Amino acid sequence: MTDHRKYLEPGIISKIQGIDLKARLVVEGFITGLHKSPYHGFSIEFAEHRQYMPGDEIKFIDWKVFARTDRYYVKQYEDETNLRCTIVVDSSASMKYASKGNISKFEYACYLAAAMAFLMMKQQDAAGLALYDTEIRSYLPSRSKKSYIQEILRSLGNAVPTNQTGTAPALASIADRIARRGLVIVLSDFFDDINAVTSALKRFRHSNHEVLAFQILDPRERDFNFGYDAMFRDMETGEEMTTQPYQIKSAYAEALQGFTETLKSSCRERNIDYMLLDTAQPFDVALVQYLMKRQKIQG
Repeated sequence: MTDHRKYLEPGIISKIQGIDLKARLVVEGFITGLHKSPYHGFSIEFAEHRQYMPGDEIKFIDWKVFARTDRYYVKQYEDETNLRCTIVVDSSASMKYASKGNISKFEYACYLAAAMAFLMMKQQDAAGLALYDTEIRSYLPSRSKKSYIQEILRSLGNAVPTNQTGTAPALASIADRIARRGLVIVLSDFFDDINAVTSALKRFRHSNHEVLAFQILDPRERDFNFGYDAMFRDMETGEEMTTQPYQIKSAYAEALQGFTETLKSSCRERNIDYMLLDTAQPFDVALVQYLMKRQKIQG
């Protein structure tokens, strides 16, 4: 029997053709893993159903589910959406970076966004998508119709990271477009002015949205293990610099830690959930965080 949990590994999933199949395999692997992990309590088994309540019409009871569980469940429909979620993906040029043996930050973000959208549909949640660099490049408002997942996957599959980053104005524009209160998930390296970034995230909280901020970095951006001599090129401006990494590694590590800690503390002050990911980490790390947030909101 295939162990679908292997599809939680970014390196393996990158070899699969088609973002639709990638997302399905990631979610199947995640669900398989939930049953053998401390997170088995999350309810995703009957995402298209809810427990029978007094007043529900008997004709909507799913008798096949009753036969398996000895409990009454009724089928849910599109207007019974649990939660409205918007996934926001940074498609600026800095997200193209990938060190040897790893997928790019943008690929990681897209696979994760696709998997989250699939998981949302399984939970009978409404999912939407926004892609941005200096401005919004694609926007799909949240919908719960199952066929809508194909539009989300198509938008992710067609996206190409280009241009510089304009996080603050782009996120402000996205916040203006989200009409109803819900959950906003931002996937980005957040390489922009830190004050502008936190102000932009705060904009969602002002609109009473719950916010999950995932900072996605490459492992080399975290450990700076580039060898003896290296040439660095800014992926957004094209500016180049040749140096010996070991000479600046300590200063770089201090600057990166200061940046991530400032972002983390600023998010905490604004009741925004923050998590740092790198592109070598399995996708279930972020998916569990999403389910925990969802459970908190629904609880």
